Amino acid sequence: MTSSSRFAWFAPVALALSLGAGCGKTDSAPPVASVSLTPSKASVAVGSTIDLAYRFQVAPDAKLSGDYRVFVHLNREDGTMIWNDDHALPADARTSTWKPGQVIEYTRTRFIPLFSYVGPATIEMGLFKDDERLPLSGPEAADRESPARSYKVATIELLPRSQSIQIIRLSGWYLPEFNAADPAFEWQWTEKAATVSLQNPKHDSTLFLEYDSRPDFFSGQPQQVSVFAGNVRVGGFVAASKDATIERIPITADQLGTAEMVQLRIEVDRTFVPAKIPNAGVDIRELGIRVFHLHVEPR
Repeated sequence: MTSSSRFAWFAPVALALSLGAGCGKTDSAPPVASVSLTPSKASVAVGSTIDLAYRFQVAPDAKLSGDYRVFVHLNREDGTMIWNDDHALPADARTSTWKPGQVIEYTRTRFIPLFSYVGPATIEMGLFKDDERLPLSGPEAADRESPARSYKVATIELLPRSQSIQIIRLSGWYLPEFNAADPAFEWQWTEKAATVSLQNPKHDSTLFLEYDSRPDFFSGQPQQVSVFAGNVRVGGFVAASKDATIERIPITADQLGTAEMVQLRIEVDRTFVPAKIPNAGVDIRELGIRVFHLHVEPR
């Protein structure tokens, strides 16, 4: 399960930095750490998931003060950024706590947005705070003296959406909603039960469900979410996060059955109506959880 800030990573944000190094100059500052990233797949269909394994190894003589964030830019072939995974380091691995020689490793699961672009893409990353980037040592020798302090760490191939299992939302879904500042960021609220249909992969599979909820609206236990394949309960989770969170629900081939199409149902034990909750707004809909992405992938 992976969590992140509710809105921080959905839209690319340009990062304009003043590095104190002019065009054509090299960066002679010693690297504070080496950096690498390992994607779980060499190719990934847009709209589906990928695991990104991050690794920093702190230099023996590194001196760091303050907490820096990680910037991660996915660039198409011409160098144009099309998405980012900018994020804070895990709470127990902030840069202010780094020790010489320490190795920091963690993995983030991400949905690749529905780009119109498909083809080769590169991933560049680094560390930044305000208008400052730290010097690092990346896998590419040509990057190590770059004044941009942006380090190419991986290449992946973006495939068309048709290369993944298509999910059709049936009953129990409210109309899609959008973030006015970023129309590409959308979601749908569920009712008490929401159903989807998909072509049966006929293999053991994983349902990836990215959601958030309002546990603060419930006294006692948060909502309990169950997932059914047909009438068989295949898994569930506690909807305890107000931040966008990815749940992985394993589903066996036997649970999916033998039909060409299969229906999955997401069901909450309790709903809420914002208009009936003090200071929660005027929305009169009966809401379950807010779903950002759904994806089924054979294992």
